[in-house]
Amino acid sequence: MATDTLEHDVHTDEKDGWDGAGQPFKASYGKLMMWYFLLSDAFTFSGFLIAYGAIRFSMPSWPVPDFVFQTFPFLGADKPLYFVTFMTFVLLFSSFTMVRAVQEGHQENKKGVVFWMLLTVIGGAGFLGCQAWEWNTLIQGEHMSVTINPFGTHTESGVYLSENGKPTDDTFQIGDSYLIHMNGASHGDDHATDDHGSDDHGAHAGHHYDGPGEYADASVDEKGYIHRKYKVTSGEDEGMVKSEAFGPNGFGALFFFITGFHGFHVLSGVIFLLIIMLNVMTGLYVERKNGYEMVEKIGLYWHFVDLVWVFVFLVFYLL
Repeated sequence: MATDTLEHDVHTDEKDGWDGAGQPFKASYGKLMMWYFLLSDAFTFSGFLIAYGAIRFSMPSWPVPDFVFQTFPFLGADKPLYFVTFMTFVLLFSSFTMVRAVQEGHQENKKGVVFWMLLTVIGGAGFLGCQAWEWNTLIQGEHMSVTINPFGTHTESGVYLSENGKPTDDTFQIGDSYLIHMNGASHGDDHATDDHGSDDHGAHAGHHYDGPGEYADASVDEKGYIHRKYKVTSGEDEGMVKSEAFGPNGFGALFFFITGFHGFHVLSGVIFLLIIMLNVMTGLYVERKNGYEMVEKIGLYWHFVDLVWVFVFLVFYLL
């Protein structure tokens, strides 16, 4: 009688799934630990994005994404957000291929798992290649760094001056975007000749500057950066002649750090995907008969990385 009661209690505990040896929600230990890791990583990314928002809205001006991110490979400028939209599509499509890999794993279809995981790896590598091109364009082409931001928006209205100091027809309003290029960046090459449109934004590359001083309507500072002169047309400083200042320093630092941190997650995911895909090819998971659970676990990580990019895309490129 006592034995029957004991067996009944054990059976009840296993059925409820909350005993120490049970699996709550039918989730294995590995998947449960993956969820814990993703939760902690979500808090980390949330902290970074909240810090970005706090710094951005504490600044009087901020670069306009449509102006900063408007270059497309082989198509030139004036393509606002086209390239980053393509990047986003590549990464999100890799989530679809990851879903298909997990589905094939549930069917114990080894070849299907390998095929769809390979497409996921290609998608992740493609996204990293796009990000590398974007970084190279901003660093080498526009000379943006973690400490110097050549992009900005005007905090006052004005009109640019010509080389003889007289006003031109090139006026701007508060909030208009501008771009400062580096002195002698291309040493006469056409590459840096205003990658973002006409010369209205202060891009004087294509001329060679010898150092700090004056050239036409532009001034060159000790670091070799070109500033266009302008005359203030409204506000307390109306009538004063000034030159364009750099944009907020925090923009470059936050952009490279947060997108770089996400890129590190994508790179790590691609490496793990390759390792697991090779294990699938060798038949390591066949004997386990658990629906290729390892593929499902790396799939959770990959979907998380894609979801985080949606928020990064929203914060940096759309707002």
